[in-house]
Amino acid sequence: MIEIKNLTKKFDDFTAVDSLDMTIETGEFFGLLGPNGAGKTTTIGMLSTLLLPTEGEIRIDGQILSRKNPALKRKISVITQEYSMRQDMTMDEIMEYQGRLYFMPVKQIREKTEELLEFCGLKEFRKRTVRRLSGGMKRKLMVCRALLTDPEILLLDEPTAGMDALSRRQMWNLLRQLNEKNLTILLTTHYMEEAQNLCQRVALMDKGKLEEINTPSGLIEALGTYAVDEVTAQGVRSRYFHERREAISYLESISGQTTLRDTTLEDVFVERAGRHLM
Repeated sequence: MIEIKNLTKKFDDFTAVDSLDMTIETGEFFGLLGPNGAGKTTTIGMLSTLLLPTEGEIRIDGQILSRKNPALKRKISVITQEYSMRQDMTMDEIMEYQGRLYFMPVKQIREKTEELLEFCGLKEFRKRTVRRLSGGMKRKLMVCRALLTDPEILLLDEPTAGMDALSRRQMWNLLRQLNEKNLTILLTTHYMEEAQNLCQRVALMDKGKLEEINTPSGLIEALGTYAVDEVTAQGVRSRYFHERREAISYLESISGQTTLRDTTLEDVFVERAGRHLM
């Protein structure tokens, strides 16, 4: 379990994260959502101990997280937005280098490498250097590297940024399989479809503050399960309804190009951003 209490990070006079309180259960797939500058990456930075809190604390299974507790830190692995791997190394070399950083026995490194490359569908490409891998393969290799030390918590900061639609879906399937093994996953993403498909709960953040924690379906139901899109001279205007009959009744009352569809988490984000998140 991850317990975040009064977590605050200031950079001089700027408060990037402001008194954040939340609990993430063991084995949960949890999302951090918000516009650019909401404090998501800073929060991930503090959870990875790359950044130190100005105030507050983070507890992992009841223990306070700090740089002075390497055993606790080892429970956490991070996958960043940027590709942080040497371009001239092969997959095997990347994995062995990572294992040696954690003082793992060479035999164990090679056994885990075999298992993880097989799991991620990368074995046949293991002799390629990083520069010869596709974007999707690089992301999968970063997952393999992060899992090498058998972490209990995986922090993902925009893990599918820049990936094509097929590679993104493959990554989703991979992350679901990991979560099914009781791995706790904390995800930041700008892809609302990703959060809706993967996360059991999400936290909405803005300007460093926590706005709300809910399930994706709970947020959608609060806005209205059905959406009617109407094309106007000013662009597409959407209205939301809790009952299908209400949406159909509204459709019958207007003319022009319209569409009835299910509401998505992206609709929630856009509506919240338009009102007060931004």
